[in-house]
Amino acid sequence: MTDEIFAMKDKFEKIRETQKQRIEKEARPGETYAQAAHRLQLAADKQPPAPKSNIRKAPNGDAQIDVFVPALYDVGTRDSRSIMDVAVFRLSKREKRAGEVIRYVLPDGYVEVKAGPDGMASIWDYDIVLMLVSHLTEAVNAYRAGKGEKPGRTFKPHVCDILRFCRKGHGGNQAEEVERALDRLRGTTIKSVRESVNANGKKLREVEAEGLIGGYRVVSYTDSGRVAELEIETPKWLYREIIDGKRPEVLTVHPDYFLIEPGLGKFIYRLARRAAGKDSAKWSFQTVYERSGSTGAFKKFCFMLRKLIDTNDLPEYILSEEKGLKGPQLVMTHRDSFFVMDSSGS
Repeated sequence: MTDEIFAMKDKFEKIRETQKQRIEKEARPGETYAQAAHRLQLAADKQPPAPKSNIRKAPNGDAQIDVFVPALYDVGTRDSRSIMDVAVFRLSKREKRAGEVIRYVLPDGYVEVKAGPDGMASIWDYDIVLMLVSHLTEAVNAYRAGKGEKPGRTFKPHVCDILRFCRKGHGGNQAEEVERALDRLRGTTIKSVRESVNANGKKLREVEAEGLIGGYRVVSYTDSGRVAELEIETPKWLYREIIDGKRPEVLTVHPDYFLIEPGLGKFIYRLARRAAGKDSAKWSFQTVYERSGSTGAFKKFCFMLRKLIDTNDLPEYILSEEKGLKGPQLVMTHRDSFFVMDSSGS
């Protein structure tokens, strides 16, 4: 114990010596040591607090495997490429946006997001769709490798599977919230209108509308209400996108995506993952605002976006701002790419 006390005393002496050297170095001409220390302390007190992290703490037991739960959450999270750069959900937890419509004009048509009476699905509700996409993609890859049957449209997890996959705790009313999220996902419709020209020069207009999920079924254990068996139907448009073609159009999503607190932060990560990939991409603040489906003022949106840039703790990507010809631009750079560029001196 005596050795530990001496070691601790030595440590504090070194800290005090370092502080003393810093104060002496920064002292102004004619300023005493006490005056310099007081001035530097006042300056430190006036410094704004460090920005709050956008990443929430992982729940207890997040890294532990429950032997009674199928390890569905071990599948790498994937997302559909076709809707990663527009928000097919709301980014706000407070605004339910029941009955509202978001419309995105695209080069070959437009996409409309229509909310039902339970409210528009949120970007947090969409985590369930990510789970569905991930496991459907995994099953398709196994089927093509001759290691399983062709997957159907019905996905059968437990509530605890979903909470574990989305890195959420099991306490409180989390199980009930999953059911409410399914209501919102079922009631939020994506209408896609595409225009094209066929080989004969005839203009074609294709319209398709479907929910973010198909139907769903919940079988609860009524004695506790904590565990429920689920059946979630994959919407036809999403099933076709993953099943058809030689390679599913999905991208891997970082596990810490689920720990991002602000809805805008989750959306910016998705945008960066699609637009920048392993490199870099630039989008104007105005375009990001339009693609986010935000109903707030553009000025407030810019303020929130700059807070994300200042904190700069999203997984995989470094955010920065630069001037553009038509206003500020958001620069999204993959961290590996950034460090390669930095070490090369470019």
